[in-house]
Amino acid sequence: MGAGGARASGYSRRSSRRRTNHGTMSDINVTPLVDVMLVLLIVFMVAAPLMTTGVPIELPKTQAKQLNTSTEPLTISVQADRKVFLEKTEIPLAELADKLQLLAKNGNQEQLMMRADTNVPYGAVLEVMGVLNKAGYTKIGLASTPEEKPAP
Repeated sequence: MGAGGARASGYSRRSSRRRTNHGTMSDINVTPLVDVMLVLLIVFMVAAPLMTTGVPIELPKTQAKQLNTSTEPLTISVQADRKVFLEKTEIPLAELADKLQLLAKNGNQEQLMMRADTNVPYGAVLEVMGVLNKAGYTKIGLASTPEEKPAP
């Protein structure tokens, strides 16, 4: 039973050395890739709201509620020193209407959002709105920040 039983189970001295018949593994280990992608997703989810400020201006505070729109309007900003920006690019007031024609997907029916610093004179805001109105834009919104309510 000693010798016959050992051979019946497949064990012998010659095969006592371990042989590996496994070839190289050709599968890609995706776990590190998924880990890196999840970390990048979280980083961009946190960083994206911080990158949307654009032109630094101090908006006036109002009690108006925020409008819910399905599309993001084109933004025109006026800084305290009367510099005009279309999105994040500074632009001379005389060229504003022409640049808007190139960017507007819906032509004159495009919704525009006007952001003006608190320290900009009312006349300067109206001057920019007059250029927009003369170009045929009628859907112009004015941006503001919510007014802080005093603690009771």
